[in-house]
Amino acid sequence: MSARSAGSPRYRRPAYSDPATFDRREGGADPADISQAAHDTAHALVTRGRNAADPEATARFVRLAETEGLEAIAELWSHSPPRSLAGSLWRIYALRSAVQKNPQRMSDYYRLGRSHSAPAAIAGVPEPPTAEEMTRLADQVLAGMYSGEVDVAFDRASAFCRVIARGQALWADRHADVSPQDARRLTARASQLVTTAEELESSARAYRAGTLD
Repeated sequence: MSARSAGSPRYRRPAYSDPATFDRREGGADPADISQAAHDTAHALVTRGRNAADPEATARFVRLAETEGLEAIAELWSHSPPRSLAGSLWRIYALRSAVQKNPQRMSDYYRLGRSHSAPAAIAGVPEPPTAEEMTRLADQVLAGMYSGEVDVAFDRASAFCRVIARGQALWADRHADVSPQDARRLTARASQLVTTAEELESSARAYRAGTLD
């Protein structure tokens, strides 16, 4: 898979400091061409992965961000509407990248979020999850795109977002060493993650209805 198509604009490198960061790019290419390319590559990738029915192939797709670079994935899919296969793929890859970047802190958020009435839709996660188990969970959610049911993968990713969001909000409220500025930042990220969860749930419903672009 090519990281950049011929003649495509070079977008600035985004900051992937948090899974709620889904910033839009600016460029001179025709938006219709960008949208079509995102649609085509997302559908081709998922179709190829699901048709392979090969655990090693699934693992390669899960590691796509490492082999191609998350920036390349962003260039392909981050412009796409939230309720689309490309937009949903981008969100799930970015979630996985955020977990890999700081698995211990994500584990802290997850543990706190799960202990306070957050969704329990993520099966097979030990309580409390270790940093290593959080990374494995992110891989499992993404692998579901290629080896399981796509709508279930969206729902699991949504539940993941809601748990982390709840944990971030509680962390901001309960830790005395969190500055007011950091508390506001965490609360804002939690709110953004809830929005992401709603977008992924919308994609799951659209997939089941056969209307997902």
